Amino acid sequence: MATFEVQHTEGMRWVRVELADDDVRTERGALNHMLGAITMDVPLPSLRAAWVSLFSDESVLRPRYRGTGTVFLDSSLGSYHRLEIRRGEKWILDRRCFWASDGEVEITVRREHWLTSLYAGEGFVWYKTALAGEGQAMLSVDGPIEEIHLSDDRLVVDGPQVVARTTGVRFSLRRPTANLLSFWLSGENRSSVYEGSGRLLICTTPYWRLRMQRDRLGAAAE
Repeated sequence: MATFEVQHTEGMRWVRVELADDDVRTERGALNHMLGAITMDVPLPSLRAAWVSLFSDESVLRPRYRGTGTVFLDSSLGSYHRLEIRRGEKWILDRRCFWASDGEVEITVRREHWLTSLYAGEGFVWYKTALAGEGQAMLSVDGPIEEIHLSDDRLVVDGPQVVARTTGVRFSLRRPTANLLSFWLSGENRSSVYEGSGRLLICTTPYWRLRMQRDRLGAAAE
């Protein structure tokens, strides 16, 4: 099984992957450099996955690195979170959250309910990356991660702070108020609602350097 380590310097973070006659899958374009007897290939997606890619901005082409050595992935002002995937559970990731995973982890897609997709402005189909099997995955996130356990409970979030959830947790978009008048007066946007039983990963606060970079880019675009 591959070994993942998050390294950092000067406010930048990156993932180092140690392979010992093993393999790892990464997001497309994530490689920085690699050392050792490692070969890279890109497994062709199934026909279903290729069809899904026509309606999704999630990549179905995930490079695979096999052999013995070290793989260094690109750095970021954000962060990376190590996710332990247990046998029998399935995780649904937010868009562009997948960064790398053990070769034993199965990478698939999951479609959100069509009403939620329409409400989110995604059209009739909204596919997200899903992970199953047993092993480790690295998620690309904006800042520190907190894990929340729901037991037939409800979590309401103002924005896309939840980066991953298990399949026992249902996701929908709703107004946070009891009526439309309160919604218009509150100044709040539609809320992300998570209900059921399972585990969630939430990132409420980005690292300040990443926040400053986004603020500058937003100001330049105005």
